[in-house]
Amino acid sequence: MVKQSTLGELLRSQGVSRRAFLKFCSATASLMALPAAMVPSMARALEQARRPSVIWMSFQECTGCTEALTRSHSPTIEGLMFDFISLDYHHTLQAASGAAAEAAREEAMHEHAGEYLVLVDGSIPTVKGYSTIAGISNLDMLLETAEHAAAIIAVGTCAAYGGLPMAAPNPTSAASVSDLIKDKPIVNLPGCPPIPLAITGVIAHYLTMGAMPAVDHLGRPLAFYGENIHDRCYRRPFYDRGLFAETFDDEGARKGWCLYKLGCKAPETYNACAHVKWNQGVSFPIQSGHGCIGCSEPNFWDKGGIYDSVAMGQFGSGPKLAAAATLGAVAGAGVALMARGKKHKKEAELAADE
Repeated sequence: MVKQSTLGELLRSQGVSRRAFLKFCSATASLMALPAAMVPSMARALEQARRPSVIWMSFQECTGCTEALTRSHSPTIEGLMFDFISLDYHHTLQAASGAAAEAAREEAMHEHAGEYLVLVDGSIPTVKGYSTIAGISNLDMLLETAEHAAAIIAVGTCAAYGGLPMAAPNPTSAASVSDLIKDKPIVNLPGCPPIPLAITGVIAHYLTMGAMPAVDHLGRPLAFYGENIHDRCYRRPFYDRGLFAETFDDEGARKGWCLYKLGCKAPETYNACAHVKWNQGVSFPIQSGHGCIGCSEPNFWDKGGIYDSVAMGQFGSGPKLAAAATLGAVAGAGVALMARGKKHKKEAELAADE
């Protein structure tokens, strides 16, 4: 085989400056919550790294995860990173088809045994003969490809938790990657679809550190799923004051009030939507006027739907919501009272001086 160039050599050959490369490293380190002192080490590690062989398999999915990645604007960190990954197999993006496509997967598995990364989107049907690729069942293809992989990244909620195919009554007995693979490092990147930067950030961390990033109890990287959307939401002050939109086109909605009563699941959802956002940080669903649907949490399809989640008692309907509104109103009144007190005190001091 032809000797693989290092990432640094590839960058230089394509005219990427040292300055641009260091900016990329700084941005990646920041997103992964790594200290600034790690940037030089990350730069050295990435410069010497060789393109990892990536086998991306799609099973029961909508192609939304791939679409999200390909819709990213250029130039972006996603584009820079994926220019230097050897994407050897991808059902949607590969040029080869039929026997040639499967030969590429088998060659990548053989040539890079123990080193290649497996990315999976879509849940895996376990009903025998339900879904096959090149005559191979989805389950058998996953088990075969994962056997000699270095690590696995489950991209999207379907791969991470089973997603829509696993929703009741689950006719295909759909399973997530972690339900089926127990002997490999697995990182879950849930979302319908996940933020593209989460995918590239995890890969950059793997290339730099030689291991997957720290994860939470659901296998999600803490750098992207370690914070509650509600706590980072710009509408949070309205929640704290008990100001809620009642419909999607009322005065409260037009003023940007909290969407909690309209089914927003941000209080129970962990993701980077509120601060990383989409389309180069332009916006995210709540900013666009729609409540969070909780797509990065397990079983969100079975949690009473999108709009009736509050009515179904999923996170704070009835007394809980009334209590939240009351507490918000009380807190707001307290702040106003303190402000008036300070104003009166200032006026008294000015009067005394006169």
